[in-house]
Amino acid sequence: MQVLVRDNNVDQALRFLKKKLQQEGVFREMRLREHYEKPSEKRAREKAEGIRRTRKVALKKLNRELGISAPKKAKPSTRPKPAV
Repeated sequence: MQVLVRDNNVDQALRFLKKKLQQEGVFREMRLREHYEKPSEKRAREKAEGIRRTRKVALKKLNRELGISAPKKAKPSTRPKPAV
């Protein structure tokens, strides 16, 4: 994987790299490999993930058919908090 640094802006390149690694699933893979996972635990986790995935798809399909839009995320306040 390669990330270009433009105008010596390392912070922006680092953010872009982290985003790419997140999309590839590298962080998730590292977290899973930190400790040994028994085969029975792995099967149970993968089964639960599959169930969660199918429920999410079914819910999206139902909402699309009923014409319900996804809830919009609230924008964080940009005003500074008052000093106490």
